[in-house]
Amino acid sequence: MNIDDIKKEWNSKGSKYASDVNKMVEFGETNGWDNWKGKEPEDKRDHLAEAVFQLLKEANNNNTVNAFRNDFPPAHSPMVQFMKEKSQNIQQLFFIDDQKIVFMVGTAYQKRQAYLLKGDQVIALESTIGAIGKSKRNNVFAIVTNNTIVTAQGWEGNIIETFELETAKNLGITELIPFNDGEKVLMVTSEGIFIITQNTEKMIHPLPDPEDDEWEPYIDMENATLSNDNKYIVVGDQCSDHRILDQNGAEVGTVGPQSSYPDFCLFSKDNNQLITNSCHFYNGVTIGVAASDLENVQIPAYEESEQYTIIDEEMRVYCGIATSKYYILGDAFGYIRAVDTKGNCMWRYFLGSTISGMTISDDEKTLWVGSSSGMLHKLQLDKGLRDDHTIATGKHYEEFRLVIWKEEPVLRW
Repeated sequence: MNIDDIKKEWNSKGSKYASDVNKMVEFGETNGWDNWKGKEPEDKRDHLAEAVFQLLKEANNNNTVNAFRNDFPPAHSPMVQFMKEKSQNIQQLFFIDDQKIVFMVGTAYQKRQAYLLKGDQVIALESTIGAIGKSKRNNVFAIVTNNTIVTAQGWEGNIIETFELETAKNLGITELIPFNDGEKVLMVTSEGIFIITQNTEKMIHPLPDPEDDEWEPYIDMENATLSNDNKYIVVGDQCSDHRILDQNGAEVGTVGPQSSYPDFCLFSKDNNQLITNSCHFYNGVTIGVAASDLENVQIPAYEESEQYTIIDEEMRVYCGIATSKYYILGDAFGYIRAVDTKGNCMWRYFLGSTISGMTISDDEKTLWVGSSSGMLHKLQLDKGLRDDHTIATGKHYEEFRLVIWKEEPVLRW
């Protein structure tokens, strides 16, 4: 096939597939998914993927990516065949300033690589960096290198504190959240969740079993967050309720799962609500609890209650952020969705694969989303769709996506 034939087939089948999926989603959301009797749309472009991938590489080499992007709008499904061997998790995304973010490639138990994304320029950082975090307020960053955590005022700013890890050294770090003053750090690992201070490394979750002499602190789906004012710490894992702790790690309340396994938690931007997600396979339930009720709250698992608001009943949430208008949550099916504090879904937007990280600019206009497909997407929110291949109800403009695959150069699409 020549390029014109590939382009014609790619575009005709791509736009039809997106249109069919969008119609199906609209029907399901309007009339209920139980009433959908049609077939699931299929993206029938797998046979074109190899040729399109080679053309993408050529466009990057020739600096003609923008023209290529117009000719070949990106797609997820046809590229899955490459992802099985080449994909990597894109995690720990944090906004710095202007059009600049930092992010990590790789999971907690892999050799990770940190990158700076400045506009569309990708810069590899020190290979010894093991994890990066950012405070909820005050723009404090934390970086782990060789079992040393350094907090700084701003990216590459003045150093606030240095912590040498002892008890918690050599652990794969799932998440790192410095407190707003940079004097303490919340460190999440599958071998325990810790508060790190200058003099202590206090494990605050899980709680030891006093009757088990061989108890080990191994957990799955470990997750935690801080309230924006740092008054509360929330921790959870697959086998535990979400536990509400004070800033020193003492338990003050619990939120039981309304699906099976607790795996995500986050406070709203105004700090008035805590949301928790629990999952079952690829689905899940997210509930919201008033932050004013967290002292002594005891929400039982799997029970309807006036103590919480149902935020969402579909998503298994892996990551999310809070904006001034709504939450943006990423799920296991490759969707990001905007949901408000009352549970109204404002929009959804399909990117593909499990969504593994995201960050947003301070003006809330630019969103960066990473996924386990090895893709990092840069979206201009509410700017209007770029093409008719987009599966979405949200009208967002994808400026570009980076393809960060094993044994391949970083490609822009």
